[in-house]
Amino acid sequence: MFIDSVKVTLRAGKGGNGVVAWRREKFIPKGGPSGGDGGKGGTIVLKAESHVLSLEEFRNRRLICAENGQVGGGALKKGRNGKDLELKVPTGTLVKDALTGEILFDFTEVNQSWTICQGGKGGKGNHTFKSPTNQAPNHCTPGEVGQTKEIELELKLIADVGLIGMPNAGKSTLLSKLAYIPVKIGAYPFTTLYPNLSYVQFEDLSRVFIADIPGIIQDAHLNKGLGLSFLRHIERSSVLIFMIDASGIEGRDPYDDFMMLQNELKAYNPEMLNKPFLTVLNKIDCEESLEHLDTFRERYPYSKETLFEISASTGEGLKPFVQQMRNLAQATVTRYK
Repeated sequence: MFIDSVKVTLRAGKGGNGVVAWRREKFIPKGGPSGGDGGKGGTIVLKAESHVLSLEEFRNRRLICAENGQVGGGALKKGRNGKDLELKVPTGTLVKDALTGEILFDFTEVNQSWTICQGGKGGKGNHTFKSPTNQAPNHCTPGEVGQTKEIELELKLIADVGLIGMPNAGKSTLLSKLAYIPVKIGAYPFTTLYPNLSYVQFEDLSRVFIADIPGIIQDAHLNKGLGLSFLRHIERSSVLIFMIDASGIEGRDPYDDFMMLQNELKAYNPEMLNKPFLTVLNKIDCEESLEHLDTFRERYPYSKETLFEISASTGEGLKPFVQQMRNLAQATVTRYK
């Protein structure tokens, strides 16, 4: 299951208590203090891993605790430190304070790590308090409590290209043609219920990563349909591809679909419309598309160089579109917005 948002409480380990203990040796008051210190509590570290694709690991975990430090012992024996806990998250994960919404950390690169909760220090045994004026201290200190944080993990996929369109526009079909991966395809809305992330590899072995975003419908920015669950994944795409069903088979006007998608992105985050983009009219192999293509071209408010007509199912028109998509993606210096 694809999980892209969870709330969880993290609790670092408590430090072990120090102890009061005595050596049993002749001519030493009460044998002398020999209580050892407690061990340090385990620390919690978050790390971004390339093979982790969602936050599913946290789906049924509301409280995650690191190991506590062990109590000290006699003969100056220190308690064992609690094991540090490393939690793996996908690249592109935002860590937010669950109460304030403040962004605490943003994992934008593979193998980034961040210590989120420090373990508590171990308590001191009575040997620590020995002094010339106090040869037999009879007290120790408890271990410190580890840090606790209530956080929200929010995944925003990092991709060079984000495919955006209404349900059934043909995004998954296009991705299956370009990336040669198994993608669930069906002739009904919301075939894709979670983002698909793959890449296109070219002859020079360069790659363009593509995210197939589930269908966006009107008022998605108000969380209608799949709504906010997937609009967030578009934010980190360097290049946007607006994919439009040119056939109008379902009774929709292709140009109205295009403007609706633009309006939804603008309502969610106006800066997203400043990204480089291409517009793709799909399903030109359908006879019904002929009556819509000319009208769309006339009303299209942007440069015609950004407009392509293709058939994802037959492959018609794919070559020039893919080349321009590659040029835009590789020319974008800043990948992470």
